[in-house]
Amino acid sequence: MGMSMMKALIFDCDGVLVDTERDGHRVAFNRALAAKGLDVEWDVPLYGELLKIAGGKERMRHYFDRQGYPAEVADKDAFIKKLHKLKTDLYMRIIESGELPLRPGVNRLVDEAIADGMTLAVCSTSNERAVNLVVEKMLGPRRKAKFSLILAGDVVSNKKPDPEIYNLAKQRLGLAADECVVIEDSRNGLLAAKAAGMYCLVTTNGYTAEEDFSEADIVFPELGDEPNVHVTLQDLREIAN
Repeated sequence: MGMSMMKALIFDCDGVLVDTERDGHRVAFNRALAAKGLDVEWDVPLYGELLKIAGGKERMRHYFDRQGYPAEVADKDAFIKKLHKLKTDLYMRIIESGELPLRPGVNRLVDEAIADGMTLAVCSTSNERAVNLVVEKMLGPRRKAKFSLILAGDVVSNKKPDPEIYNLAKQRLGLAADECVVIEDSRNGLLAAKAAGMYCLVTTNGYTAEEDFSEADIVFPELGDEPNVHVTLQDLREIAN
């Protein structure tokens, strides 16, 4: 593919835009569990294992299916739904507080893409409200307005590593798979992007650094800001060449 064929840059949210998992989602899950009077705490190693399950509700269900539900729970679906809503509200407060900074290089690369007229999108399995707040709060309203598409939460039936969300993105953007470059941070996300036929750059984080990224087009610890820039828009064009 010629370098001029790259038309869209698609970001995952958690772990890519913001390192949200350890001090964002994990903390919000624990606050929700405590608020419900549950003697449960997801420490960093346990949460690292749970991250292999895509989606917050799915993660909760996976945990309680194996560890057991509270004795008073009669409707498991209602319990998970209510607990996840509380967790999301608590997570939103963390994002609104500004506690979690953007990962290095995100603003720089987004600005490069905007200046180049590139189509921008976000595809995440996280809650839609939370993803929109991250983009609005952390990138700012000016940059958010330049995003053509934000897909999140239950917009698809199958979570990553299923490619459904990326297939939906290329359909809505009206682009071919090989015109899209995805930035992911996990193996599940990588597999979803590649199964959709897209190019994929991986930026690792503390939870995902040891995962197998052999299918990735390129892997870096972060996008990077001056003086330690690792990835530019030109670099992305070259991996899609």
